[in-house]
Amino acid sequence: MNRLERLFADSRGTGRKALVVYVCAGDPDLAATERLVPQLAEAGADVVELGVPFSDPLADGPTIQAAAQRALQSGTTLSAVLAMVRQLRQGGCSVPLVLFGYMNPIVRMGLAPFVTQAAEAGADGVLVADLPLEESHTLGELAQASGLSLVLLAAPTTPPGRLRAIGQATRGFLYFVSVTGVTGTRAELPADLPAKLREARAASSAPVAVGFGVSTPEQARALAAHADAVVVGSALVEALHRGGRDASEGLSLVRSLAAAVHAAR
Repeated sequence: MNRLERLFADSRGTGRKALVVYVCAGDPDLAATERLVPQLAEAGADVVELGVPFSDPLADGPTIQAAAQRALQSGTTLSAVLAMVRQLRQGGCSVPLVLFGYMNPIVRMGLAPFVTQAAEAGADGVLVADLPLEESHTLGELAQASGLSLVLLAAPTTPPGRLRAIGQATRGFLYFVSVTGVTGTRAELPADLPAKLREARAASSAPVAVGFGVSTPEQARALAAHADAVVVGSALVEALHRGGRDASEGLSLVRSLAAAVHAAR
């Protein structure tokens, strides 16, 4: 098992829920991201998703779109993100790292070279927002052979049969999208989300993480009772951007989220 799979195996054994946080790699630049990742782990993040910036991030709302543009303007590329992951591992960072991106940069690099370089750099998982189940098999097989987990997504609108297929094919965890629409903070989450999460957990052989729209410790605590992990992205990206190169506001948010999630059972 890689770091990601070990984390969830240990969490399931103890009943402890996990906090997954998303940051856009290269926002404001890769040196800042490299400094930030170990701080996120120290603040309580169990898994860090590293967003690979792309010019057309169709699953993302305005906050992460803007972060991706800032990262691209700073010169961030997929190759540079992989080099940063290697530096993090060489520096002793052990938190599970999942590369969150889109197919276009991966196809440009080549599926096999991407998987090889990601595994050698020290990534644990890959999540591709625009990769449907039907087209995931080649990347999934390459990833599995290299010890990477290809994380798949499901949504509230996913039919039961398809949910079961995704739940059996995903590795590391199943990312369950809490709402229909793009990423972004929301004041309220759907009332039927706990029932949807029960269906997802019943259909999946992997742990289920819920994300999109989760922004407060109260929301995170409530959802952690119905899932194996909670994902927070836009709220953290917003907090980090407000602070510029001072990450204290973002780290304070992570500490509060971690306390809420880890207290849930």
